[in-house]
Amino acid sequence: MTPRHHLRVPASCTPPLIGHLPFADAPGAPDPIEVTSRLLTRGGRPWFPVSGEFHYSRCPAGEWEEELLKMKAGGVTAVAAYVIWIHHEEVEGRVRFDGHLDLRRFAELCARHGLDFIPRIGPWSHAEVRNGGLPDWLLARACVPRTDDPAYLEPVRHWYAAVAEQLRGLDRAHGGPIVAIQIENELYDQPGHLLTLKRMAQELGLSAPLWTSTAWGGVQLPPDELLPLYGGYPETFWTEADGGWPDTCRKHFFFTHHRDDEGIGADLRPTTVRGADPAALADRFPWATCELGGGMAVAYHRRPRVDAADIGALGLTKIGCGSVWQGYYMFHGGTNPAGELTTLQESHATGYPNDLPVLTYDFQAPLGEYGQYRPSYHELRLQHLLLADFGHRVAPMRSVFPERPPTGQHDRDTLRWAVRADGTSGFLFVTNHQPHEPLPDHPDTTFTIELPDAVAPLTLPSAPVTVPAGSYFCWPLRLDIAGLRLDWATAQPVCTVDDDGRTVLVLAATDGIVPELALDARTVASVSTPSGDITQTGDRTLITGLRPGTDALVEVDTADGGRVGLLVLDAATARTLYRGVAWGAERLVLCGDGVVFDEVADEVRLHGPSTEPSFAVLPAPGRTPVVTGADVRAADDGVFTRYTVLADGAFDVTGPQVTRLRPAGPAPEPVTGVLGRASAPADKHFETTAAEYRVDVPDGLPAGTLLRVHWTGDVARAYVGDTLVADQFHSGRVWDIGLDRLPGGAPRSEGLRLKVLPRHADARVYVPEGAGDGGVAGVERVEWITVRSWSVRAG
Repeated sequence: MTPRHHLRVPASCTPPLIGHLPFADAPGAPDPIEVTSRLLTRGGRPWFPVSGEFHYSRCPAGEWEEELLKMKAGGVTAVAAYVIWIHHEEVEGRVRFDGHLDLRRFAELCARHGLDFIPRIGPWSHAEVRNGGLPDWLLARACVPRTDDPAYLEPVRHWYAAVAEQLRGLDRAHGGPIVAIQIENELYDQPGHLLTLKRMAQELGLSAPLWTSTAWGGVQLPPDELLPLYGGYPETFWTEADGGWPDTCRKHFFFTHHRDDEGIGADLRPTTVRGADPAALADRFPWATCELGGGMAVAYHRRPRVDAADIGALGLTKIGCGSVWQGYYMFHGGTNPAGELTTLQESHATGYPNDLPVLTYDFQAPLGEYGQYRPSYHELRLQHLLLADFGHRVAPMRSVFPERPPTGQHDRDTLRWAVRADGTSGFLFVTNHQPHEPLPDHPDTTFTIELPDAVAPLTLPSAPVTVPAGSYFCWPLRLDIAGLRLDWATAQPVCTVDDDGRTVLVLAATDGIVPELALDARTVASVSTPSGDITQTGDRTLITGLRPGTDALVEVDTADGGRVGLLVLDAATARTLYRGVAWGAERLVLCGDGVVFDEVADEVRLHGPSTEPSFAVLPAPGRTPVVTGADVRAADDGVFTRYTVLADGAFDVTGPQVTRLRPAGPAPEPVTGVLGRASAPADKHFETTAAEYRVDVPDGLPAGTLLRVHWTGDVARAYVGDTLVADQFHSGRVWDIGLDRLPGGAPRSEGLRLKVLPRHADARVYVPEGAGDGGVAGVERVEWITVRSWSVRAG
């Protein structure tokens, strides 16, 4: 009888196409980038990049460097950024690259810290920005935008020339960080225009080994000129308020070889567009992405809430599907700059189907609008650590699906799983989570995988387990670690580190599944475990009953004389794991706060609200690290050494003083705009019917302090004097306001005023279940969140 969860990896497949695309790296590049039909290579080695979107023009320039280091610590290897035309040239003829618009400095900071850079140069970007990024003055001209109309191409040429001048000398030929350039965005039926834009950019001096285009919605591309990049989101703000969870989102939680997401941008795409054959692109290009949902924006009419598990499960599923480039939009949230002539958000006023907040573009991203660490950051970092160590093995592997896959997108009963494998080894992926519609437990589960070069099938684990509802994970299959063959582990591989000549592989346990390690006994000379049992079954050494934790190190002497440690952390602890160069060596750091590794400054910095932060290190440095202005205490924490920072408590701050100045009046009558969707209330209502509060901002608040507002209602805005400084549409989430961003000393003298509108009972607005009563406008409570920073140097 065939096992219920059975999969056979084919013995052979068609080799990838090589040299069929006109992409070329700079002559003499020490690590040349090349593209085959199945994967990318760099320096002749399979390359699995992780890119994350961060809009420099939506963040103060003084914060860029630390935020880039946060992204790098989160496993991002390439930073993508729209170069938004209207942000730079709102006034015709005055192209600005100063302050928060300093494109060149942003790219140089990426290079300074070993990050690749991917400018997405438009001219049209979308990015939920006014006119999709095209300046108002351009749209006032007699021209047809986004076509080869000479009256349109002439200002585009000037724009591209300005961008090219900013990036001159930062290409690969000069050792720069630019590995790819995206042309336009979401242009579906103008392949000739895309080619015109590429040629124009090249003529003006822009250069990169990869030229890319978004490819969702059945895009038509000029043949072989642009690398198609795909996306997929767990939720949408651009669909109807009463449309439910879209099928275009649901499908991303299944293992499939279908790359396209027809839903992205569908509200702006003409229905008359006839798409290209997706299979034609799949046969010639690898599966690469640029917009996997790191979160989701909120529109007035639709305000989805995205959880960390939604983002983590989607990302891991795409790796199992066959992705060879994980690209996230957004990885870091931002704030729309204040326009000189207009506000700069997407809105009904500019003919768009969605009203977005005036300022906030937080996107519920892994790193928030003010650099806040979100749980999704830790979920994704766990996967990115795996790709940093094993991505070169994963990238060439085929994605294979079981003999009994789900019967369709609404099948919630069949376990969703897949394998990426070559002839001898692989990784097993399971996704038992999706938003909105919970998936059930799967009891009595084992998997049987037939690898073509293996003598016998692998059936794992040794005894059936229950795959818990909400879980998603990756297990190794016949993985070689420094001379040890790990036949399987019912825990997810994370990363390796060298500990005094011993290679330590860290694995993350899954809640509800007891870790089991199966070693090829022929590669083992001796093995010991701190807990559980060791049994010998034929050519396999089985370790069962291991209790995960910082002391759960299985020590193996390999048959060829090497030493390997298998460290199994519990699920929660694994999500506090970082890896980076610290104090002269690569180390693992466990920390509940944020961690960045600044190799240029030769220090580690911690960011978080803890008054006495602690961090554990493996391998421990020879001397206790030093923190300026604080003592550091060392203690054992399993195989790690834990250091606790003993501060003097100088950061204690009295809670915010809040005064209600007036109650809310009646909710504004609903108004509809483009496509009959609900429009955001007009500015006048904040002066007449909004509840108003004053928050006193005292002197002496530490840098990095946020005001966290717990509130109910519909729309909230914060003002200093008459200046709008923050806003949010209510979706049940807290509202953070970064005090460091507020203008000068005015908040101390005038206070911060919060205005909150109630939502009309008839407004056609979607809010998540449990978000509270939007018809009642008010501030429930506020608190200071002080994010402290600690510099940790070598002792």
